[in-house]
Amino acid sequence: MYRMMVADYDSPSYFVATAAVKLGFFKQEGVDVEFIAEYGAKHGPERLREGDIHFFGGPAFAATRAFPAWKGVKLVAALAQHSYWFMGVRKDIDIRRGDINALKGLRISSSFAFPRTALRHMLIQAGIDVDHNEVRIVESLPSKSESHSLDGLRALQENLADGFWGNGMRLALAEKAGIAKLHLDLRRGDGPPGSRHYNFAALTVTDALVEKQPEVVAAAVRAIVATQKALRADPMLSKQVGDELFPGEEADMIPILVGRDAPFYDATITPEAVDGLNKFAMANGLLDQPLAYEQIVTRQFEHLW
Repeated sequence: MYRMMVADYDSPSYFVATAAVKLGFFKQEGVDVEFIAEYGAKHGPERLREGDIHFFGGPAFAATRAFPAWKGVKLVAALAQHSYWFMGVRKDIDIRRGDINALKGLRISSSFAFPRTALRHMLIQAGIDVDHNEVRIVESLPSKSESHSLDGLRALQENLADGFWGNGMRLALAEKAGIAKLHLDLRRGDGPPGSRHYNFAALTVTDALVEKQPEVVAAAVRAIVATQKALRADPMLSKQVGDELFPGEEADMIPILVGRDAPFYDATITPEAVDGLNKFAMANGLLDQPLAYEQIVTRQFEHLW
């Protein structure tokens, strides 16, 4: 039995990996995989290093926390294309969508290190002096469950922040509650130049698994591709997974979010994506120098994309 964990299992971008297990696409490839319904941003990369899990779905740069400079680990498929983080702001704030300078003086909440790294980087790239609190980045309130989908909404409701940074589910729930509005969507062109290439959702495995069980990794890539194709054709398939994993409101929301993001469900990892990832990693101390494509992505399975 193999084990899969994702950084945040209510994220529409990582959801492809979740659905690949829950909808039986791994099983169709002859590989038994257990989905670990925990918040993998806490310790997923470390559990991958320790061999406690075999597949990790999350930010393309995430594994560098446990595998510096991608030594011992590789990306084998994109779960979705481009940076997938959103910013929502309180609905009553008079601010034009996409105007990053208008964020000066506001408090923006973000949970855990992966998204906070991208938020800080984006603000700096936009010329915001975060070190002197032109924009204050604050931590979200502790979540009461492994799902953090209400973090953004709670931050606004409890006046911890004026806006929040997170995945599409966080934004959708806060919008539905009538409290927040969309301010930035990096994937669709908001943010500083190049920001849609900071990151992408990827399936990460160890070099040891690639070397010792390449047929299992190939099956995993095929399962991801099949899942992407199925969700693009019928986003309502995601409801089956949502009903099992999420409370009712989130379960109802996931097909809408999957339908919105489905055009980005493509397993291809382009040189452009890796170039953007290198720049992001160097700017944030994850790399000292850019790595070649083959040092980050295994080309052994690219024909399966």
